[in-house]
Amino acid sequence: MNSEKGWWGWAWGAESTVTIVDRSPVVSFSSRPAAFGAEINSPILGYVLPLSSFTKTCPSIPNSLLDPPPNTGCPDLCSDGPHFPDASESWIALVQRGKCEFVNKVREAQRLGARAVVVGGDDPEVSGYPDTLVNMYSPEDASDVQIAATFIKYSDYIELYRLISTSNTSHAGLRTLSLLITAEYSAWEWYSPIITFIIILLLPSILTFVTLLIHRVRAARAAQRDRAPEEFVHSLPWRVWTGSGWEKHEGIEDADAVSPSFDVDIESHPRPIYEEVEDQSESSSPSSSDPNQDGNQPWFESQTECAICLSDFEKGDKVRVLPCHHLFHMHEVDEWLIQRKKLTLHNLLNHNFIIQVFLQPTSHPHHIMKLRKQRLFFRTNAL
Repeated sequence: MNSEKGWWGWAWGAESTVTIVDRSPVVSFSSRPAAFGAEINSPILGYVLPLSSFTKTCPSIPNSLLDPPPNTGCPDLCSDGPHFPDASESWIALVQRGKCEFVNKVREAQRLGARAVVVGGDDPEVSGYPDTLVNMYSPEDASDVQIAATFIKYSDYIELYRLISTSNTSHAGLRTLSLLITAEYSAWEWYSPIITFIIILLLPSILTFVTLLIHRVRAARAAQRDRAPEEFVHSLPWRVWTGSGWEKHEGIEDADAVSPSFDVDIESHPRPIYEEVEDQSESSSPSSSDPNQDGNQPWFESQTECAICLSDFEKGDKVRVLPCHHLFHMHEVDEWLIQRKKLTLHNLLNHNFIIQVFLQPTSHPHHIMKLRKQRLFFRTNAL
């Protein structure tokens, strides 16, 4: 790509200033140093001279290139007229963008003896380029270029050229002005490598953190959807074992408000998961001590223990009746449903209990066989 069509949108790096010092007040123009040649480490002071004021295109140039725009500074240039800058004096070449690479303009000015070069922008109405500062760089090796160069906008170039044309100051018979070029290197030029390194170092960690955060948020929302509403759980039917039968209740009941939880150490009450049900005629079981019990008693009325804590129901125990007709200590099952909502076989095994009543032989074998084929979990979602 031709450097004349360079990266005008870039604005990083050093900025410089071109100042006319022999006018009052002083006139300054913003500029941008070239990416090749000498750096402007210290101010450069000298007479500014347009190359077209004492040079012209050499006759050896083919006729197709004999009509360049004024003051382009493209090689090869030859002396024109009796006046020429004094080699012992410090002078600065002024050229305009166009017709050749930036580096070729600076190289030609160096050959003519200039200490630095100021390159003006091209006419936006002619070139189509915006009137702004550009970065000058070399598409080829520019190690032979030993002088500094800087770029000014087209409007500033026209103003500087006009001031030179109307100046009363002359050098070696050529109209000129005293020009001072100074540079200020942006802090970004020094900080950008450090910031880039930090960004590259932290970006994977930031992306990982964001991913984990999104995952946690989604998991929290999914867990929230998996929890049964507290009002719904508390509105389920509940019962109290009186010692001789079940006292049924309806309506909202908070287990924490009345009855303490039954904390039972499962390890201290080992029990086979698939043991056979004890004889229902035992007087200690709630179902056998119920005087109203008959042979047509529903299968779920024969439950003798809570499948969560594996403790027998005792007098005064409050139990929750789930829609599947299973009975559990109210405090324990309420906490479970409000936190989990679904009670699956995987959850049961992890908590060292299983619902024995699913495996008990009862007066309703067809119902029990149906339960055995299920995956042993409460489908409270469907309620």
